[in-house]
Amino acid sequence: MSRRGWLLFVAMSVIWGIPYLLIRVAVRQLDPGVLVLARTGPAALVLGPLVAWRRQWRALATHLGWIALFGAVEFGVPWYLMSTAERHITSSLTSLLICCVPLVSVVVQRLRGAETVDRRRLSGLLVGALGVALLVGLGITRGSIPWIALMALVIVGYAIGPIILATKLTHVDGPTVIMGATAVVSLAWVPWDVVHWPTRVSAETLWSIVVLSLVCTVAAFLVFFELVKEAGPARSVVVTYLNTALAVVLGMVGLHEPLTVGIAVGFPLVLGGSILATTRPRTRTREDDLADAQVA
Repeated sequence: MSRRGWLLFVAMSVIWGIPYLLIRVAVRQLDPGVLVLARTGPAALVLGPLVAWRRQWRALATHLGWIALFGAVEFGVPWYLMSTAERHITSSLTSLLICCVPLVSVVVQRLRGAETVDRRRLSGLLVGALGVALLVGLGITRGSIPWIALMALVIVGYAIGPIILATKLTHVDGPTVIMGATAVVSLAWVPWDVVHWPTRVSAETLWSIVVLSLVCTVAAFLVFFELVKEAGPARSVVVTYLNTALAVVLGMVGLHEPLTVGIAVGFPLVLGGSILATTRPRTRTREDDLADAQVA
């Protein structure tokens, strides 16, 4: 991977490693639905001029239905459920559960007939599933089961979103997709937020919202699209593993969350299983055959 690719990779690992901490801070004062609007509304406003400059309004209108569905399964529903769950479980556990997204993606793609699962990938799924069981089983507390169940729905949404992108929105400009999706989601949450709007917001909460919207949403997706172009989708997905590790560290340092046995035992298994399940075996090239022939 090029130097530019590594810079984009590190940037994505940091940008997507901090939202869990910021969400935990923001939901102390904000209703989860208000937080969804606060994250998506400014993002849509910032990306609007870029979409206009690129003259992408026709593409936005043509594909609005699929863009709206993508926004619902990637932003509108998951962000509400995740913010609700983080009122009751730690940001560390939340981020670790999100690390299961690649595992679910493989299963969904297999059910669609779009992926083949060989022994190597099946082993990864089994190892990852064991890690999830240990992560949840050893880290579970009284009353946390409903919130972990909410996170399961978030994981499913995150697994379906990229499929919509890959099958229905391939030819639509990335910023156009994100602008349209965030605009639809923010408008959909307005009626709810009128009733649940807070009477007071602290500076800490306000800054959390600003960073979540402008950095973790706008900048994150713009950087991610560039990373996919530079390094390809297979390498880009590894960001999921590194930002999870960062999120756990930030939770322990910033929020004094404990390093539980479930995290210590389950996370390495989820990490290893995800890598095995999502990384295809390297295919031999003509250059490889020539190299072997020279050695022989």
